[in-house]
Amino acid sequence: MSVRTKLRAAATTAVVLLSLAAAPAATAAPTVGPAVTAAAPSTDWLHTDGNRIVDEAGNRVWLTGANWFGFNASERVFHGLWSGNLESITRQMAERGINIVRVPISTQLLLEWKAGQTTARPNVNTYVNPELDGLNNLQVFDHWLGLCEKYGLKVMLDVHSADADNSGHVYPVWWKGSITPELFYQGWEWVTTRYRTNDTIVAMDIKNEPHGTPNDPQRAKWDSSTDQDNFKYACETAGRRILAINPNLLILCEGIEIYPRAGATWNSPNTNPDRSPNYHYNWWGGNLRGVAEHPVSLGAQQDQLVYSPHDYGPLVYEQPWFAGDFDRDSLTDDVWRPNWFYIHEQNIAPLLIGEWGGRLGQDARQDRWMAALRDLMVTNGIHHTFWCLNPNSGDTGGLLLDDWASWDETKYNQILKPALWQHNGKFVGLDHQVRLGGANSTTGISLAERYAGGPGPGDTTAPTAPGRPAATDVTATAATLSWTASTDDVGVSSYEVLRATGSGSAAVVGTVSGTTYRATNLTASTAYTFTVRGRDAAGNVSTASPPLTLTTPADNGGGDAGCAATYRVTNSWQGGYQAEVTVRNTGTATTTGWTVSWTAPAGTTVSSLWNGKLTTSGSTVTVRNEPYNGQLAAGASTTFGLTGGGSGTPSNLACATS
Repeated sequence: MSVRTKLRAAATTAVVLLSLAAAPAATAAPTVGPAVTAAAPSTDWLHTDGNRIVDEAGNRVWLTGANWFGFNASERVFHGLWSGNLESITRQMAERGINIVRVPISTQLLLEWKAGQTTARPNVNTYVNPELDGLNNLQVFDHWLGLCEKYGLKVMLDVHSADADNSGHVYPVWWKGSITPELFYQGWEWVTTRYRTNDTIVAMDIKNEPHGTPNDPQRAKWDSSTDQDNFKYACETAGRRILAINPNLLILCEGIEIYPRAGATWNSPNTNPDRSPNYHYNWWGGNLRGVAEHPVSLGAQQDQLVYSPHDYGPLVYEQPWFAGDFDRDSLTDDVWRPNWFYIHEQNIAPLLIGEWGGRLGQDARQDRWMAALRDLMVTNGIHHTFWCLNPNSGDTGGLLLDDWASWDETKYNQILKPALWQHNGKFVGLDHQVRLGGANSTTGISLAERYAGGPGPGDTTAPTAPGRPAATDVTATAATLSWTASTDDVGVSSYEVLRATGSGSAAVVGTVSGTTYRATNLTASTAYTFTVRGRDAAGNVSTASPPLTLTTPADNGGGDAGCAATYRVTNSWQGGYQAEVTVRNTGTATTTGWTVSWTAPAGTTVSSLWNGKLTTSGSTVTVRNEPYNGQLAAGASTTFGLTGGGSGTPSNLACATS
């Protein structure tokens, strides 16, 4: 925001002294701690501190926003202005608690603007938007930035694609045709230079959803090379060139799609395009496993780095982890922690989920996933921008309905509103002088109002240590842990379970909301030490519980476990087949893993397999469970599928539990 606008806003906005009491953890923003200083910063630039984002005074903030696309597409202007009023939509976003807007753009658009090429008459209904009559698309964008200043909104720019194309995001990398990597960097430098003194734009998302597999002509990888297709290097390079112009901008680095498993490299074959044994798969832009070995370095401005995965539900794509029963704990253990949540848990950097959301009320699994991710973000104070405002997003729908004026009140109230930053019943903005919603807003407050009076009674008290864990149902590969709950002056929101093997160091292996945890993937005849930490909604973490050390037995550890496998050819063609195998727990104890094997007839091969880990030795085919489908309750079942050549009819079909 310009100094002139700041002074005007300060003169017209009264500072309301509000208490710093914690908001309820389950239905509002996590408590963000006491203010560091009573003096409100004069600018709104943001920085990072461990896994938190803070203002220039060190006060913790929570970025909770939404996406509005169109500038990235062939229209080169916000979608919806063909029927909706720009100021009305912007004001409503702010009044409803959205404090940052992620704006997809394209490198092509930036290069056009850099060259002075604008769209003279963008797709805008000037009867509905008379104030935009005669403005080109760059002038429309600048006008909108002024509206964001007026209503206390902040902006994040996101290069969504190389081309100005509605489907440009499908292309896997950040260069294409005449748009080279160097021009990609130059586009970022131009837009940073143009707005370098305007603190309405506070963040740059370097590239939307880099992706691709080894089968693709182009694909994004993540390592420490300077190769053109290494997105870690591209994000570093773009980030450093941006920060050389404005060192105060947040730099967001998204994930990729795949990452090599242990023992594999980027040159390993992708033998299964659906779920290769050589690679970990996730959503486009959602795989940040590489950060553990190859973190992004921004040099002297490392405190501007934010990692930004994307995550979606089954209505967008039927991922394997949606095939069986799932909940927040299983999604955390099987998907979120290994791909990106560990970055938050290990205090490496902040996370901002750049895209999440979808249609509500059409699929119970979709609704369950959306609520689970929302609750994880609320509990841990993870930043996010909901996808999306636009009703014309085909696989997700929008917050607005087709008239671009009415809101989907059910989706907003049930899903998004509980995950927006709130304090004492008001939405909290990211501007120190202007209330979220504008000077006369009755629904929002400014950062100066949120942290008025300096340090106050914010929640800085950590929970007490949980009790020593106790172990039951111990097998060679699993154990159930339970412990006495922590106590807290506000409330305990979750527990972190840490595990050490032998004399090794402890690492977080699970986060649960209750006081029990099923530890799986253990090894027989091995000593493990478990401790537990309590965490409250403000992010305060207790000291570790007294340790529990146990040694897994050499056998199954007792319990009646067993399984049966049923093999069924579901389709066949000349020289090939598709089959489905059902694995059922026939025992009375929950399985922690299973293995199915069979003898393939001469001339029969398996070319691809999903929902299982495939190994072959001669004519023997062996399939072991994935982490997300190995645990089967008594009587429960799961399936895996395969395709191959030959007849597909096996012999000596066998199933064993572990």
